[in-house]
Amino acid sequence: MAQQLAETGRYEVFAPTMAGHNGGPRAGTHFLSSSVLADHVERQMDELGWPTAHIVGNSLGGWVAFELERRGRARSVIGIAPAGGWHRWTPAKFEVIAKFVLGIPLMILAWLLGARVLSLPFSRPLATYAISASPDGVGERELRGIIDDVAHCPAYFQLLVKALMAPGLQELAENAVPAQLVICEKDRVIPAPRFSRHFTNHLPDDHRVVELDNVGHVPMYEAPGRVTEVILDFLDDLVEHGAEAIEPPAS
Repeated sequence: MAQQLAETGRYEVFAPTMAGHNGGPRAGTHFLSSSVLADHVERQMDELGWPTAHIVGNSLGGWVAFELERRGRARSVIGIAPAGGWHRWTPAKFEVIAKFVLGIPLMILAWLLGARVLSLPFSRPLATYAISASPDGVGERELRGIIDDVAHCPAYFQLLVKALMAPGLQELAENAVPAQLVICEKDRVIPAPRFSRHFTNHLPDDHRVVELDNVGHVPMYEAPGRVTEVILDFLDDLVEHGAEAIEPPAS
């Protein structure tokens, strides 16, 4: 998807790998949080010489995108099935944590067996359950990449520990830049409307909501073209109306 955006020639695109994830920088801490992840992305923006950017994030990346907005680093924010839509003691938060705890056995198998785990019975439905609307929504090559990412992701455990006590996004009402929420119809990780309600209730009234039908929690695998179109429609509209030229206030 990042490549599709870059190939339009209309925007410079940077797709960071977050700390503690496969290929990303070391977290530098035993307990990760969205704030620590935002610190790492912010440093990379500084290295690029980007004081602000249009920030797009999926799932945990969506949570980090809104964290960066609070720091004055976003010109606009697009959250694709963003996490963080809860308060400290909201039952929904513990539901999500429980889902990731249930995924630990598969993660251990991925660590032990690598791509060979896909030869086990029911491995594809289990591996794609939290990602796509159907087991066939992810290609074989992509699925092998996902298994490799899972097997090399210490952040998986580090985030679970911190998430038990940490609140979600608490200051959405103070969002000062154009925002778009993208809801995935077949999302099994943070299904709407229970998990999107926090955003629709607390974001300023001028935020936009788009629903992608028949896609799971990570729609870039099943419908990269549709996701790219949603992003471009939003950004092009901002550019056309001059909203992208407005610098966000410092937080």
